[in-house]
Amino acid sequence: MTMLSLDAEALYGELRRGVQQMLGADTRLVGITSGGAWLAERLQKDLGLAGAHGQISSAMHRDDFAKRGLSGSGAHTQLPFDIAGAQVLLLDDVLYTGRTIRAVINELFDYGRPASVKLAVLVDRGGRELPIQPDFAAARVSLPASQSLELARAADGRFSFKVEPN
Repeated sequence: MTMLSLDAEALYGELRRGVQQMLGADTRLVGITSGGAWLAERLQKDLGLAGAHGQISSAMHRDDFAKRGLSGSGAHTQLPFDIAGAQVLLLDDVLYTGRTIRAVINELFDYGRPASVKLAVLVDRGGRELPIQPDFAAARVSLPASQSLELARAADGRFSFKVEPN
């Protein structure tokens, strides 16, 4: 499969089916800024889940914070529910090195100790630098380290992918 043929909407459908199977009665969706937050927002609505989804930023716990600084998106962590004892399902658009997930888990534990944390991603592109694996991935693809893969969201809410040089 070539990267340009990735259909983000079709993969979203796969992710929706996978997430639906992972849901428990008390599961809380938490999307990682920004692509994961978009996924959490849409899944919350499409699956008819009660309550609100959360959004979490990795900015304050990144191991490359000194080099990258705060993200330009201005997004920050918003968890409109108690994390302590919660069943948390983290959502991200693209899993690569695992460093963002590590940072997000540190951020999550700043808010309390969840009962469990699972991870669902739209795309797992391999290239892990840390021992982190998703519980569900809609697709697994290979992409050269010289390229990045990002989820984009149109004004109508439809998803697509952008492939760019690093």
